[in-house]
Amino acid sequence: MLPRGASSMPPPPNPAPYFPPPRVTLPSGLEILRTFSGAVIFLEILFGTIVWILVASTQVPLPLLQGWVMFVAVTAWFLSIVFLSVFLFGYANRIAVNWNQADFIFHGATFVFYFGAFLLQAATTSLHYFPRKFNSTTQEMILTGREYNISIAASVCA
Repeated sequence: MLPRGASSMPPPPNPAPYFPPPRVTLPSGLEILRTFSGAVIFLEILFGTIVWILVASTQVPLPLLQGWVMFVAVTAWFLSIVFLSVFLFGYANRIAVNWNQADFIFHGATFVFYFGAFLLQAATTSLHYFPRKFNSTTQEMILTGREYNISIAASVCA
């Protein structure tokens, strides 16, 4: 007979062996720049800055299209700096997140958004020969020659 308040069921197993904490396989500190992920983040920061500067240097003839390109460039630039800082200053070892999965999702989302920005910037560039005002007697182009060249460079960098 069991003592009062005792159960015949065995205690549940400890879940700790079944759900180990995520391992950080990406290094911290300056060693992150020697990995593929660190190099990609650095290139995202570099090319994001170039796209940001190139689009901002034009007169933005199509604000709806180029506004999204600027949003993607600035947001991805800022998030890339934050993501890189997490590894540079060693916060990745203190925050219990699956950093391999977070790195994969971050780069995948950044790729999708930059590809969309590339398409919109290329669409803006392709409108070079269309007139700005259809009812005007003067044929003022949407993009000047200089802005056309800048838009090509921004499309390539995006």
